[in-house]
Amino acid sequence: MLLGVDVGGTFTDAVLFDGEELHTAKVPTTPDDQSEGVMRAVREALGAAGGAADDVEWFAHGMTVGTNALLEEQGAATALVATRGFADLIEIARQDRPSLYRLCAPKPAPLAEAKVEARERVGPRGVLEPLEDAEVERVAARVAESGAESVAVCLLFSYLDPSHEARIAARLREELPDLHVSASHEVLPRFREYERCSTTVIDAYLSPLLGRYLGRLVDAAAAAGLPEPYVMQSSGGVATAEEAGRSGARSVLSGPAGGAVGAGLLAAVSAGGNVLGFDMGGTSCDVCVVDDGKVRRTEERRIGGRVIQLPMVDVHTVGAGGGSIGWRDPGGALRVGPHSAGAAPGPASYGRGGEEPTVTDANLALGYLAADSELAGGVRLDAEAALTALARLGEELGLDETETAAGMVRIANQEMARALRVVTVERGVDPRRYALLPFGGAGPMHAAAIASELGIERIVCPRAGGVLSALGLCASDRRRDTARTVLISGEDLTGERIAAEVAGLAEDVGAGLEGAQPEVGYRMRYRGQSFELEVEGGAEPDPEDLAERFGAAHEERYGYRDPEGEPELVDIRLAMVVSGPEPRPRAATGGAPGEGERRARFGGEWMAARVVRGEPPPGLRATGPAIFELPESTLVLPPGWEAEVDEAGSVLASGGEGRGG
Repeated sequence: MLLGVDVGGTFTDAVLFDGEELHTAKVPTTPDDQSEGVMRAVREALGAAGGAADDVEWFAHGMTVGTNALLEEQGAATALVATRGFADLIEIARQDRPSLYRLCAPKPAPLAEAKVEARERVGPRGVLEPLEDAEVERVAARVAESGAESVAVCLLFSYLDPSHEARIAARLREELPDLHVSASHEVLPRFREYERCSTTVIDAYLSPLLGRYLGRLVDAAAAAGLPEPYVMQSSGGVATAEEAGRSGARSVLSGPAGGAVGAGLLAAVSAGGNVLGFDMGGTSCDVCVVDDGKVRRTEERRIGGRVIQLPMVDVHTVGAGGGSIGWRDPGGALRVGPHSAGAAPGPASYGRGGEEPTVTDANLALGYLAADSELAGGVRLDAEAALTALARLGEELGLDETETAAGMVRIANQEMARALRVVTVERGVDPRRYALLPFGGAGPMHAAAIASELGIERIVCPRAGGVLSALGLCASDRRRDTARTVLISGEDLTGERIAAEVAGLAEDVGAGLEGAQPEVGYRMRYRGQSFELEVEGGAEPDPEDLAERFGAAHEERYGYRDPEGEPELVDIRLAMVVSGPEPRPRAATGGAPGEGERRARFGGEWMAARVVRGEPPPGLRATGPAIFELPESTLVLPPGWEAEVDEAGSVLASGGEGRGG
């Protein structure tokens, strides 16, 4: 059996795939210790499958521990060791402002509270000021005095000459064995000192917390008879728990990455490979672009205003989920999110003490959710509580509860459509060329309205859409990523030199990965430019072919190429990849699903909608207005949409004339 467990802000999802069928579980997330919710979800999934822990051959886990700690500033007490005169590197950053016209807009507080400056200096052409042994001892003593639990060591030009940084890191590890040490030449051996320092500090800040969490999870898995879990990295591949615990910055997007991998898997199975992934859970919405079954990746991202420059899936996140709270702003306008009711107390309709109206409450009031629905953890929806919360907000706005609910859904849809425009229209991608693949517990409910807004005519709703992130974990490759700045141009840009650099990286990264295959990218620019474009190439590329690929990429991005410009190879990005399992979900083959009808609101009117309950068999057809109540999610199709179930159990819908809400 293949086991994947994904922790979200509201629910923890588990998927077991036994080669034939998917067995799923969804339980409330346990924020104080996510491992408790993980093990509960595993037990429920094993119970549903009628299996035992020793039947599980592969266990992969996606989490939000690192993301939450970074956003909530709940990481380890961290110190920064920097070259003398450069300890304020994080504060100075790029000397820009978060907001152009808000001169006093605050920047995030530095994560490293203690700072130690080392008397040394490496320049681009070698050592300018030697690092003395006595200075190494002084730095170690200062770090010990700071009481820090973790330390980031980031010296100038350590990507070219890491000798000074390596000596300090080695002495700290020797003298302070309980101290976590993140050295920038190990975390990110690339130029641009601010991005390298920011990434290294984040790595130091998160690693102790992540290491403790994964230690608890490994112990709990061993006690239950499960294999040691692999952990999803931001890059979309998994690593061992030990590797993940040593490098916290690489798992910041662990949760969204699993969903992106799952979207790629279903895109290849049911959508011809090209989809826009749209993951709406209880707390947030993550969107991504999948081309030919592969998720796009990026090299840099800001999370909570802080820069991380590591390989990661290109996912854009907005604060719009089923638990997003509706509120009236000081100007009297209706707003939704980013604050969420989360897992506790949850939406008002959960009956757990929540009093503020959420998107889930609005969907219940509009008939998209059934009042007698039972959600994860035995939660039964309370329609009266939802209407009471909506009416209370409506009084502030001068609206009744139905108008308030419809307004909340429209606003949430616009926010999510805006997120999809960020990864498509704003990057020169036409969203109409793609199918929309909604997943997460709430995604399919909003898919048709968002597709209509963007001119998308096809929707692919997976059978396991509510737990697709967990299914993606079952299909993840083992992967190690690295990148190195090389700055090669002119006569030095030869095939032999490039191949030697790639071989050196592969030797460092591929150790212990049996059967790993290289995946290489080359970041290039014309000499004199400030930024690079990445082109693909093999491990032994032809420099002329790389130059031609770069010229074509430059022309596509900027509208021209420079025949007189001298191409410069700036960075080499390498991933060593071991292909993971390939689960292929199938449609249900049992009896006919349940059928019913209920009133739901579409286009400002109440209509009778056909309701299909349970797992629909292949070939089943439906015409909107229709509602598919799938095991972990609900697909809502307004008038003008038609749907058919394929062999994988995905609901393939087409249309787009109708609008929800």
